[in-house]
Amino acid sequence: MTAAVIRIVAAVIRDDAGRALLVRKRGTETFMQPGGKREPGESDLEALSRELKEELGCGMRAGSERLFGRFSAPAANEPGHLVEATIYEVAVAGPIEAAAEIEALLWVDPAAPPDVVLAPLTRDHVLPRLRDAEQRFETCH
Repeated sequence: MTAAVIRIVAAVIRDDAGRALLVRKRGTETFMQPGGKREPGESDLEALSRELKEELGCGMRAGSERLFGRFSAPAANEPGHLVEATIYEVAVAGPIEAAAEIEALLWVDPAAPPDVVLAPLTRDHVLPRLRDAEQRFETCH
C-alpha cells in the first residue's frame, strides 16, 4: 500500500548562537520544524508567514527567506503517512512564543541535539544538513 502524502512548508529559524528552533505540538512528544500545510491558493512563503504568526506569534522578515531544500520522510504524528516538505531558512521579527497548537519550543545545537524525540524530517534531513554547513564554514575560516 502507498503511504498518503502530506505536503507542508516549514522553517529553519536560527539564533545568534547557530541553534535551530524546534517546536512540539500539544499532545505529542515529537519536536520538529515550525510550519504547516498550505491553504488553497497560498504560496509557500504566504503559508509559512501565516504559520509562523499563528504558531510562534512572530513575523517573517521580508526578503530573508532562502530555500533550504525539499525533503520527504515518514510523518511524525500521522502513522502511515509521508511528509513532503519544502523548507526555507528564514529570519523572524518579534518575540517567539508558543501559540495555537504549539506546546513547547526548543533551541537545538545541530551538532549536539538533546535526547528528545525528533521528527524523522528533522533528524534525518534538517539537522544533518545544518551540521554539514557548519563544518564547511569552519574549514573555510
